[in-house]
Amino acid sequence: MTRPHRYEGKPPTMTTTTAALRTLTDDYATVRTSVGAYRIDAPLVRLTGDDRLSFLDALLAKSADFVEPDTVREALALHDDGTPFAVLLHCEVGEESWLLPRTPITAGELRGHLDGLEVPPGVTVEFEPEGWGATAFEGPDAWSVAAALVDFDISGLPLHAVTEAAVPGAPTAVAHLARVGTTGEYGYLLLSDTPETAYGAVLAAVREQGGHPVGREGLDRVRAEAGMATCAAGFLGLTVDRADLSWMVDWDRLGEFRGSGGLTRPAADGPRLTVLTASPGSRFAAGAEVTAAGEAVGTVLWQAPCANEDEELVLALLDAPFWVPGLDLAAEDEQASRRPLSTVTLPRVVARSLTTRIS
Repeated sequence: MTRPHRYEGKPPTMTTTTAALRTLTDDYATVRTSVGAYRIDAPLVRLTGDDRLSFLDALLAKSADFVEPDTVREALALHDDGTPFAVLLHCEVGEESWLLPRTPITAGELRGHLDGLEVPPGVTVEFEPEGWGATAFEGPDAWSVAAALVDFDISGLPLHAVTEAAVPGAPTAVAHLARVGTTGEYGYLLLSDTPETAYGAVLAAVREQGGHPVGREGLDRVRAEAGMATCAAGFLGLTVDRADLSWMVDWDRLGEFRGSGGLTRPAADGPRLTVLTASPGSRFAAGAEVTAAGEAVGTVLWQAPCANEDEELVLALLDAPFWVPGLDLAAEDEQASRRPLSTVTLPRVVARSLTTRIS
């Protein structure tokens, strides 16, 4: 069985800070070994009003009944037919709720989806509130950056908690810091009404820790290794069951929510999204047939960016029972050569944050 490995690469040493000269391999190494900063370009939504959680109950596949103040969670929103629409980050901050897509959707798509729901009286839904934006930073040293934004010991901020934060250089700024990430390493999200100043302050602190701004492809590789490939790949046209997202649905909750009428409980013997590894340099096109002993057992859907020089990471839809880890399969690569593949478990890499203490 192919087991998770520990990334032994070192932080990139750069002779220039020009982002254009950085490679996705550098960005990957930065997130795995130090800390990387990036702007959030997904559309923000702010909800206010006493009944806003009732609105979210009708939108999300997880109930909002037990959501605590000043916390953040990830929840699934569905199309009317029960297929996945988006994974949304839901932040409860004081008297406001904030939504931030994790999966690739446009502001227009999000607006159109929310416009299809009835808004309770007294609830206001604002798309991309003027002046607001978000910055994220992730990596084993991310906590050191977060420590400069709060007036208490950062080790006291638990995972999925939100707190007020300060923005260096903007004493009147309103900002909220959430301990949440996408990479399996330490991660934080800074939501602020001075997004440019906030990003500049975070980036300066990141560089003091030996980190850098990081681009999408390097992040997407780390995310895929951590089980968050949907951040880049979306849902690949799969149902909730086949995309292995059934755990994001409250199957026994009371009341209907958007798309609940189209849901069916997961099947134990159906096809399932599966992670496979291949040798470095192997490239597979979407739609390539996956075989076992020469027999077709599935289809390649997406390949992660080539940022980890140890191995390639591939997502495929495989028939039962071939989605179990530890199987040797094969597929034809883009050069029409048969390449071996192995089914594996996630996370693929042992995160350095697991052995890096917040202090």
